Amino acid sequence: MSFRKAVVTAASPTESHLPLQTLVDPEGVSRPALEILLDDLFAAGLDSAAVVIAPGKRDAYLNAAGARADRLTLIEQTEPRGYGHAVWTARDYTEDDPFVLLVGDHLFHSRKQTSCVAQLLEVAAGHDGCVSGVQPTHESQLHLYGTIGGRRVPSTPSVMEVTTMVEKPTPTLAEQELFISGLRAGNYYCFFGIHALTPKVMESLDRKVSALQEGETLGLTSTLAEIAHSEKYLAVEIDGQRFNIGERYGLLRAQLSLALAGPHRDEILSMLIEITATSRP
Repeated sequence: MSFRKAVVTAASPTESHLPLQTLVDPEGVSRPALEILLDDLFAAGLDSAAVVIAPGKRDAYLNAAGARADRLTLIEQTEPRGYGHAVWTARDYTEDDPFVLLVGDHLFHSRKQTSCVAQLLEVAAGHDGCVSGVQPTHESQLHLYGTIGGRRVPSTPSVMEVTTMVEKPTPTLAEQELFISGLRAGNYYCFFGIHALTPKVMESLDRKVSALQEGETLGLTSTLAEIAHSEKYLAVEIDGQRFNIGERYGLLRAQLSLALAGPHRDEILSMLIEITATSRP
């Protein structure tokens, strides 16, 4: 399946400022997180992206996109009604096309020559259904992520056929229903924050949004779980790191990773040693 469009969700009232944060990229250039994220998408071969934003953020996001603004569609989620609802607001943009979905409060760093997005699309190119990026995650972090259960594809151990998924499961539930062979004890495959989704996702969300009652919100994991039960749904272990820049020290971790990936690595390491040696305990 060929992908040309991306949707980035960034409308949460507590997280809408995060893609606007400035970081220094591996080449030493200060750039907004949004611009870094868009570069990853377009370098992977996507043509355009839609960002779901909170009302009143349009000018700030256009400025943060820089030269990529002409390939950007901004969509306002007028009220915070959940992650699934935020994705649904991009339905007119995606139309009947498949799309890549990312969360705007994460940055991604690949350990390979190919980006994390490109790793996902390599698997999606040979599959007609949905594909989600996943990463081994310790059970102490399960309360933060959607988690999958399934079985490995014999010819490609880094790819799993998904049979079930649960949003933020307890360790007990994960042990009972979400075990996948080959992982260390106490670890499970959790969503990485990147998905390649088919138009069926929007069709399902459209039905669910129509049935929402006043004050109800709509997540996404339940919709993806339904699709996994009705068709072949794959997950691929991404060889990289995800950085939630909204969590404590998340922006710092993302910044250090970017800095250490560039030509100034030795300078950064020397600086860290100096800071460590002179800081008060």
